[in-house]
Amino acid sequence: MFGSVPDRGHESSGVSVPVLIPWSFVWRHGGRSVSLCGSFTRWSRCIPMSPVEGCDDIFQVLCNLTPGHHQYKFCVDGVWRHDESQPFVRGDYGLVNTVVLASQPDVITSTFSPQTPGRSNMDVDYDDNMPVATLSHGTLQEAVPRISSPDLEVSRHRISVFLSAHTAYELLPESGKVIALDVNLPVKQAFHILYEQGISVAPLWDLCKGQFVGVLSALDFILILRELGNHGSNLTEEELETHTIAAWKEGKLHITGAMDGNGESFPRRHLVHAGPYDCLKDVALKILQNKVATVPIIHSSLDSSFPQLLHLASLSGILKCIYRYFRHSSSSLPILQQPICSIPLGTWVPKIGESKPFAMLRPNASLSAALTLLVQAEVSSIPIVDDNGSLVDIYSRSDITALAKDKAYAHIHLDEMSIHQALQLGQDANSPHGFFNGQRCQMCLRSDPLHEVMKRLANPGVRRLVIVEAGSNRVEGIISLSDVFNFLLG
Repeated sequence: MFGSVPDRGHESSGVSVPVLIPWSFVWRHGGRSVSLCGSFTRWSRCIPMSPVEGCDDIFQVLCNLTPGHHQYKFCVDGVWRHDESQPFVRGDYGLVNTVVLASQPDVITSTFSPQTPGRSNMDVDYDDNMPVATLSHGTLQEAVPRISSPDLEVSRHRISVFLSAHTAYELLPESGKVIALDVNLPVKQAFHILYEQGISVAPLWDLCKGQFVGVLSALDFILILRELGNHGSNLTEEELETHTIAAWKEGKLHITGAMDGNGESFPRRHLVHAGPYDCLKDVALKILQNKVATVPIIHSSLDSSFPQLLHLASLSGILKCIYRYFRHSSSSLPILQQPICSIPLGTWVPKIGESKPFAMLRPNASLSAALTLLVQAEVSSIPIVDDNGSLVDIYSRSDITALAKDKAYAHIHLDEMSIHQALQLGQDANSPHGFFNGQRCQMCLRSDPLHEVMKRLANPGVRRLVIVEAGSNRVEGIISLSDVFNFLLG
């Protein structure tokens, strides 16, 4: 044990009654027996640390500390060590780690998840009024002020007013093309068209009805491939040559189990669409409420002629309008300056003891497992991580179209192909569009302000950002376009 010396690492809190702040200390570098000693114990006793359930190489202990500056070291299997991934200085006992706890009102900390090995975050849960400091990405950061309710309401109101005052007509590009598919087109041909055009969704046109009747999306092809792999399926690979989109849509009701008690299928959902003069807020709400990626903008004339498909509206395009309008007057939206860790936004890797799921897979997981997860978890993408939880890639619904290359879907078994192999198909240099033109893994940090996140999500083809730890790229969460709009619209 260290000899007793004056406590040089602790500053007085300046109050007569000490304010105690719960602080979680974590050792992530293995060992059989780990304990903690520091200025808060006057270097005279060690506090045993407990292994984290499910992670035997990670140890933690919760201590109540007074505000101020503290120094500490770890005793690992009888050897004194400091954690090089956390702030450290040379003190009276050699190299020691440091932490500064500030006492400030109305602060919030970001999510702490010791389930991912190797993290250097040391954040703690606390009540809304409990003052804490945060240590994230291995560097000391100031506590993040929580945005006030009035500022939040002002920001939401101004965004709502803007969206209500602008129409879908403003989303239309100066030039471009919109691809629609005839419902009598064979499914196999439609699959190849989406791949060759580098798109993942297309409206469906019914000539007999003289109207657009639905959309064909990447999810349809996921269900088709899963059905082809089902030994009890009535759908065969040969039938894809003649099986029309209309026939598939009819059979899809049975495949997804959309049957009522009398054995009759539920009524088919009408096409969700909007007109060019509908306000942007209504368009955004249609996308959110119907859980679709795009809404066709259709102009119907009064002379009974065929309706015109003008554009496919998406949350990305609407977000771009918001960002473009407010980027030079961000002070009018206080919420834009808030770090994403300080607002209820996105899905985060659960903390110890939490049961909420967060979908991640290893590169060697089967493609079948990925497709099943996409369907059952109702998510549009899955982060692919290595053994340390670091992001290596992402598998999205739209990636399924890569299997159209050289008719790969006809030669593979979903249970035998790994996610890594499936992703390699899209990285082929001969692919006409590549994988989102290099935009596969769009990332952000928990400390990034909301306006920066909005700027990245406004780019074409980007539907979500993976929140990673700086340096290690360990996945901490994910933010989608729908997450941002659900938050902005309240």
